[in-house]
Amino acid sequence: MQSNDPIIPLIAIVGPTAVGKTNLAVTVGPQFDAEIISADSRQFYRYMDIGTSKPTPEERARAPHHLVDIADPDETVGLAQFLRMARAGLHDITARGKRPFLVGGTGQYVRALLRGWQVPEIPPDPALRERLEQEEAAHPGALWDRLMKLDPDAGDFIHPNNTRRIIRALEVTMKGEQTFSELRRREPPPYRVLKIGLTMEREELYARADARVDAMMNAGLLQEVKQLLAQGYGWDLPAMSGLGYAQFRPYLEGEATLDEVVERIKLDTHDFIRRQYTWFRLEAEDIHWLDATQHPADHAIPLIQAFLTGHQQA
Repeated sequence: MQSNDPIIPLIAIVGPTAVGKTNLAVTVGPQFDAEIISADSRQFYRYMDIGTSKPTPEERARAPHHLVDIADPDETVGLAQFLRMARAGLHDITARGKRPFLVGGTGQYVRALLRGWQVPEIPPDPALRERLEQEEAAHPGALWDRLMKLDPDAGDFIHPNNTRRIIRALEVTMKGEQTFSELRRREPPPYRVLKIGLTMEREELYARADARVDAMMNAGLLQEVKQLLAQGYGWDLPAMSGLGYAQFRPYLEGEATLDEVVERIKLDTHDFIRRQYTWFRLEAEDIHWLDATQHPADHAIPLIQAFLTGHQQA
C-alpha cells in the first residue's frame, strides 16, 4: 500500500457454510448501495450452481455479485488469481461510488485479502506435480524434508501433513527465482475492515446444513453432477473433487446407493463446518459475532452504520 492510497471501508461477512451469509448480505446490502465480492472458492465455477449454493438470480438482482461464474470447471482459480481479481473489484466498486461487501466462508481467501498477502502467480505444472506426488507416495515425508531444505520458513505456515500445499510451495520455489516464503509477503492493504460473523449452536447448524443438502437433491444436484460429467469434466479436476460433487462418484460407478451418498455429503459437510470454525477461532478477536437465528440484519445494520461514520473501529 502506498501512503497516498485511499482507504476503502470494507464490510466482510463471514461464517461457516449454511449459516446464512448470502441472505444477510443481500438483506442489508441494498441499504448501503453495496456490491458483493464472493470469497467462496466453490462458486467461481460455471455449471456448478446447486452444489455450491450460489446466490440465486433474485439475490443477485438485490445486490450485484462479483467473482461468481468466472471460470469453467476445468480451469483453476487459485489464491493469486482471486487476490488480483478481488482487489481490482474492490477498487472498481469504490470508484463507482458503491460500497464493497466481502462475503464468503473460504477462510484462506478472506485472510489473504484482508491481511495483504502477495501471492505468486506461477501457473501449475501438472508434470512436476505428478512427479512430486509419486515421490511422496514412494517415500512419505520426503517432500516435507525437501521443502524444509529449500524454504525452511515455509514451516511457519504449512502443516507437514498438508501434501497439496507442500507440493505448491515446492512448485513455486523450484520454478521461480524466490522461495514460496519470500513471495508470500504481506503488504498493509488499503482497507479499513468491519468483520461480521454469523454463527449458531453447532447441532442446529448441522441440522440446517442437512436440510440444505436435502433441498439440493430435490433441486436436481444429481442431474447437475451427471451433466458436468457429460460435458467432459472428470473426477480428477479440483472443482469436481469438492464437497457436494466428489461424493457422487461411488454411486455413479455402482459402488454405493444414493442414500449413502446423501449421508456422506451431510457428514462431510459437518466436517467442513468444523474446519471452518477452526479458522474462525484464529480470527475471533476481530469478528463481531451475530447469532444467525436472532434477526442478524437488525444487529448488522447499526454496526455497519457506526463503522461507516467512524464511530467504531473493527
